[in-house]
Parts: sequence; C-alpha cells; structure tokens
Amino acid sequence: MPGAGAAGPVVASPPDRAGPLLLGVRHHGPGSARAVRAALEARRPAAVLVEGPAEADALVALAADPGMRPPVALLAHAVDDPGRAAFWPMAEFSPEWVAIRWALDHGAAVRFVDLPAAHTLAAADPTWSDGEDEVSGSGPRIDPVAELARTAGYEHAERWWEDVVELRGDGDPTAPFEALAEAMGALRETYGEGGHPRDLVREAYMRLRLRAARKEFGDSVAVVCGAWHVPALTRRTTVAADKALLKGLPRAKTELTWVPWTHRRLARRSGYGAGIDAPGWYGHLFAAPDRPVERWMTKVAGLLRAEDHPVSSAHVIEAVRLAETLAALRGRPLPGLDETTDAVRAVLCEGSDVPLDLVRDRLVVGDVLGEVPAAAPAVPLQRDLARRRRTLRLKPEAQERELALDLRKDTDGERSRLLHRLRLLGVHWGDPATGRTGTGTFRETWRLRWEPELHVQVAEAGVWGTTVEAAATAKAESRALAATALTDITALAEQCLLAGLTGALPVVMRALADRAALDTDVAHLAEALPALARSLRYGDVRGTGTAALGEVAAGLAERICVGLPPACAGLDADAATRMRDRIDAVHTAIALLQDPPGAPAAPTGPGTSAEAGHPDEGAAAPGRPPGAPGPDLLHRWAAVLRRLAERDRIPGVLRGRAARLLLDEGRIADREAAVLMSRALSPGTPPADAAAWVDGFVGGASGGGLLLVHDERLLGLVDAWLSGVPDEAFADVLPLLRRTFSAYDTGVRRTLGELVARGPGSGGPGPAAPGTPGFGAGHDRARADAVLPLLHLILGKEALV
Repeated sequence: MPGAGAAGPVVASPPDRAGPLLLGVRHHGPGSARAVRAALEARRPAAVLVEGPAEADALVALAADPGMRPPVALLAHAVDDPGRAAFWPMAEFSPEWVAIRWALDHGAAVRFVDLPAAHTLAAADPTWSDGEDEVSGSGPRIDPVAELARTAGYEHAERWWEDVVELRGDGDPTAPFEALAEAMGALRETYGEGGHPRDLVREAYMRLRLRAARKEFGDSVAVVCGAWHVPALTRRTTVAADKALLKGLPRAKTELTWVPWTHRRLARRSGYGAGIDAPGWYGHLFAAPDRPVERWMTKVAGLLRAEDHPVSSAHVIEAVRLAETLAALRGRPLPGLDETTDAVRAVLCEGSDVPLDLVRDRLVVGDVLGEVPAAAPAVPLQRDLARRRRTLRLKPEAQERELALDLRKDTDGERSRLLHRLRLLGVHWGDPATGRTGTGTFRETWRLRWEPELHVQVAEAGVWGTTVEAAATAKAESRALAATALTDITALAEQCLLAGLTGALPVVMRALADRAALDTDVAHLAEALPALARSLRYGDVRGTGTAALGEVAAGLAERICVGLPPACAGLDADAATRMRDRIDAVHTAIALLQDPPGAPAAPTGPGTSAEAGHPDEGAAAPGRPPGAPGPDLLHRWAAVLRRLAERDRIPGVLRGRAARLLLDEGRIADREAAVLMSRALSPGTPPADAAAWVDGFVGGASGGGLLLVHDERLLGLVDAWLSGVPDEAFADVLPLLRRTFSAYDTGVRRTLGELVARGPGSGGPGPAAPGTPGFGAGHDRARADAVLPLLHLILGKEALV
C-alpha cells in the first residue's frame, strides 16, 4: 500500500461467492483487523496470503511462538550492506498479524505474496522507496483515504476512516466492503498507479503468487493486502505479461528476521505502510471487548492518578458524558479520538494541556515494546549482545530511562564497558549524561532507549566480529590506522579505555605515537592533550592500564610548553578566542596529569635536589598513574603562562586569560595581578586590545564576575579604564564588553552595578584599600580552624592532609 494512502477493509469476494476471498485492508487498522477476522471465520480458507516479502514464508511459524509479542516487524537487510534494510511492522491490531495468527491457529497455510525483499533492497530507483517524500515522474501521488474522505465531504481523512470503519459496531462486518472495493476501482481507473509505478511490479508478483496458491488450494484462498491493490488482483492479465514486468529486476542477497517494534515507531510516517497518529488509541479500540470510551477514560484516570493529578470517579463519569455529547453534536456514530481528547482536556485535565501532553505521550501513542523469541534468526553479534544483556540485566525499553552506574561494582563496570563498546560500533542504545548524584570518578549516568533501528545498526556492526568485544576491538584498530587527525586518535584512545578494549590499545597507541611525533601544530597538540589527561586520570577506575599513554601525554605537554608562546603571537581576534579555549583545556589537563588529591606529593622547593624531588626515571610517584608526567610540569606550565601574560605581542584576550589562570593558581599575588591589569588598561593601549584583555581576565566561564565583586581594586581599575574610553572608540569595544559581562549571573551583574553606582569611598570601585568591604583586614585562623572537626567527620582526616 502506498505511504499514508492505505485504504480500508474491502472484501471483493464475500463469503457466499465463489473464487478467492480478497480482503482489502488498511495497515494497522483495528476495524480492518476485526473485519478480517470475521471474514476468515466465515469462509475458513485453506490458505491465507498476506502482503509482505515473499522470503518471510520461512519465518511465519515463529508468529505462534509464546515468546512472540507484537508490535514486531519483519526486518530484511542486504548481506553485503546491512545498512540497506526495510521493515514490515505489525501490531496486535494490524490486519496482517490477525490473519497470520488466525491461519496458524486453524491449521491454514500462510504465504507472503509481496515482491521479494531481494528485489526491493537492490533497487537503485528512488521511486521504489516506501519513504514519505518519494517522488515519481509518472504523475501526482495520491492518498486513497484522503480522496475518499474528500469525496464524502470530510476535511480530515482520519476522521472519515474512524466513522466508516474503526467506530462501527458489531453488525455485519462485510457491509462496507463491496462499496469500498468499487471506490478503489474507480480511483485506479482515474489515477492509474496513483504516482506509485512500483505498485505495477508488486501487483504483477502478487497475481503470480495468487495463481500458484489457487493451483494448490483451489478457491479456498484468502488474500489480505492493501485495499489499493484489490482492483489490480482482479484484473485479467496473462502469466506472460506479469512475468515480463518482473524480468530483469535487480537482486541482492538478503537475510530476514523478526525484530521488536514499538508503538512510538508506528506513529512515524516513514518506512513501510501507513504511519498512524494514535497507535495506543487504536490498540485500545481493538482490545476493548465493549464500552471502549468508558474503559479509555478509566485508563486515562489511572495514569493521571499515578502522576499525582487529582481525578475522581465523578470526573470519569462526566468525561464520558461529555465525549458522547460531542459525538452526537458532530454527527459521529461513537466518540472518536477527537471527542475523547476534548473531554479529557476539559474534565480530567481541567483545561490544561500539560497533563494532556502526558496522556498523549503515554496512552495515545504509548511506549509498548514488542518481543521476539530467541529462536528468531540473528547475526552472531546480535546473539552475543542478547546474551550480554541478559547477563547484565539490561532490559531494552521503548521509554527513555536513566541508568546510574557505580564503576566500583563489577556488574556496573561491565554495563559501562558494554555501552561504550556499542557506541564505538555506532549502536547508540545509550548516551552518557550528567548524573544527578555528581560527576565523580566512579560514577556514570546513561540515558537508555531502545529503538527498532538499532537492530539494523547491530547488523551493520556485525561485519567487524561475532562478539561485541571482538567487533569493537576490530573497529577501533581500523579507525586508528585510518585516522589522520591527532585529536581523532586521542579521542579513540579514550574510548578504548572507557570500553575496556585492552586488545586494541597497542595498535591505537602506536598510531597515536606516530601521529604525535609528526604533528607540529601546537593547536592540534593542545586539542589532543585533554583526552589523554582524562584517560590517565580516570582510566584505572575501569582496571585498564594507562602506562603507555603517560609517555605520549608527557611528550605532548612538553611540546605544548615549548611551542605555545610563539604560536600565540600575531593571532587575529577569532583565532585568539579559539586559542583561549585551548589554553583553558590544556590548563585543566595538566592539572589532571598531576598526583590525585590525597596522594603524597613529591618533595619540591628550595634545598631539594632534582634527584630527591622526583621519582627515578621510569617509576611513577605514589598515587600517580604509571607514566604520567611529574609535578615539575606544573612549574613549567606556570612559566609559560607568565610569558604569555607579560608579552606585548600576545593578543589581549590571551594575556588576560594567562594572568587570570596564574592568579587562580596562586602563582601571582593580587597586587601583581592588579599591576598587569593597570598596564593592559593604560591610556596608551588601544581600547579594543584593552577590552580583549578584560574579556580574557574576567570573561567566559572563569567566574570573573565574582572576582570583581570581591576585589575592589580590580573593579576600580576596570571602571576607571571604561570611564576613560574615548567616545569614538566606545562603539567599537561595546560588543566585546557586552559579551563579557552578559555571561555573568543576574545577581552578579546587579551587585556590580550597585558597587559602581556607589562610587569610590563608598564600597564601590576605587583605590586599593586594606581588606575587602564587609570582611576583616586579615584571616582569622582560630575561626577557620573551628570547621576542621566537621570536615574531618564528613571527608575523613586523610582528605585534609
């Protein structure tokens, strides 16, 4: 059936008429499903032919397996290119599924009669696609349901379909069939293939399969297909003519299996068949034995109560009455989705769309996820993943959920490694998220949601190996050998450590060392170092060795320290801003490369020899990952920052950021920072360069706003410079200053405005004064020491050593 133009239940041959029983249906229609079941019960054919890929005949018996629970889908993919895949989804209320289950329950043969997936997946013509945006040069595309609804005077096709089919009572199920068959015939006479030239080939194959079934079973045959195809199946053609349409079709080697599907995926209008807006509502209509509106309102009330929304039985009664009244006013046979939604909004949700959105998401669409039995065919990688999921108790769910992991626990560590390996393979079952309990070394938080397309991604990844670990290792090695950018290899090394791929690390490390030795661009080195630092600092949490990374990280850090000052000279504004971000990242990385908090520090300082102050060559300091650079790297980095802060040829934004980093680390005193600021903001400095220095010193996410709030001297310098900017230059520096100060929190901006408004001598900006307004002139050590017992209790004494 073409796209959204799937038309409704049609019985071209009623039960009392000779010949095959042609049941024209709408995909995923509960009314169509009930009509099919009733017609099959009346005729009881010996064979049931279903629209679907012909190769699926071998899989049909699995539909009777107790482990099969719809929604499910037939998945076909090309063996040589698993990314070329197609789905044929079926829900519990899909007529095709009902027909298959009826046939299996009654001992009837089941055959799939649509064009083989081998031809569908091999087609290069885009008009063979089932996508919604398909374009055909043979004429305009039509939606049969929309055409019939428009003819009947309806504005909305879904409402017409509900009135004619879905909301019909338990009367004669065949009543509308002949009329709809005649209507479809008229549409085909007017529009031909309706802009779907592929249908001519598909229908030729269906006719051949129907002829073969009639030879085997006589006229005791029922066909369940899209109503759009019914006129084509009754057309008189010759076998030779049908075979001529199929001659020369391309073929691809394919594999088929059953995979779980979801209601949410059924609601999308892409892929095979018609997307439906309300799979949860349709499922309810199909499953409700009687009083569907009352049962639906009860279900909605239960959901709202579970979410602490006050709903009483009186609300339910009133909502049912309102839905029935609206249906009567609108001339509908029974309340449909529009009427029940209006009643839910007005009564149960008290006019609010907020709880109504919850109802739409959880019930109208729904998060139902189907299941398939273990006996279903699968690639070896899929079987290994299923085994690992069961071992680690990771259940696929259609609804997104958050999973917090403690990496110190064996099971959580294995879960983390599995999810990271899948991400490396391109299977995005989970995405890392910031945990609510913190971002500590031993914690990870993931957001998990299983989508049907993940089966295709697993099939694609199957070319790398038969197990998740082997496949991820092989792909990591391949990426390492093919990578040309240093940052790509360092990121890959971090992924390997997170995924516990020790087998891939030797190849990755050789590629990393080779690339790092050849790359002379300081910007590339600066972008690569942070990933290595994170790996060195946190890799041991997962029990993976990081010694080899230490040597590469040390080499990168040394080369950055040597090459950074020349690389920063003469940069334009945009390049300087990008370099500032790199400097921030390198500063954080170098801090991570040092001893972890609480580890004994190597002795340094006056009177300490180099031999006594550092571990022997090749040995790691206590608590430091093997191979990590020693503490002297901090001193070298501080010297580099000082050179950047004092060189006039360095752009202002970099000089300001270097001064700020030195101040934050205690490498320079407040007085020295004030001297650097006064030089940068002196009258002889171009206003644009001075503004850039201010942006580097107090801009971005550096917390510069609080620094100005609590340091009256620095605020006074900035205020004095800003007051002295000439009028003709003020317009040029205003955008940069606005960007700098707009990044501050509202409270910080308000406080700065109040300090500036008060002016010098009133707690506002002014000359340096002893102490900070509102604080004492010096530290009160006795009061500071009073908090130590509490800190010992909370953190432990060893944390404060």
